[in-house]
This record gives sequence, C-alpha cells and structure tokens, in this order.
Amino acid sequence: MFGNMGYGELLIVGFLILLLFGAKRLPEIGSSLGKSIRAFKSSIKDIQEELPSNDELYRDQPATPRRKTEAPTENKTYAQDSQQHRNSD
Repeated sequence: MFGNMGYGELLIVGFLILLLFGAKRLPEIGSSLGKSIRAFKSSIKDIQEELPSNDELYRDQPATPRRKTEAPTENKTYAQDSQQHRNSD
C-alpha cells in the first residue's frame, strides 16, 4: 500500500498521530492538509499550462536527417574470422 507498510503499521502510525495531536485537532489538521494539497495541484496545473508543449518547442527546428545504416556484412563469428586470418598467412 504505502511502500512496505502494511495495514498494521498504518494503524500504529494513525494511533501515534491521534496521541500527538489529539482528537479535537485532527479535523483541523486534515482540512489544512487538504487545502495544501489542492493548492499544490492547482499550482502544478498552472505551471503546466504556462510551459510550451514539446510540439511547440520543436515546431520551428528543421528535422535532423537520420543516419543511414550500412548493409549487413558477412555474419562471421570471432573463431571463424580468426581461422580465415590464420589460413591466409
């Protein structure tokens, strides 16, 4: 679920949070956390809208030519190539 934490560990963490902050402050903390997450998501959305997309970035640049591949050569293993080299001496 959360990394390597199981339900038992999450229950212990929740109990510790309850002990630290108390039952009266938990709704306030949850509300504050929710507002922070919403503000964070909103700012990320604004940044994504401001940034140009990849299409806009590369629209004016000429396409780079692709390298031509060479025709395949003989498929020889190292041993075959060595044997041929020894025979030619």
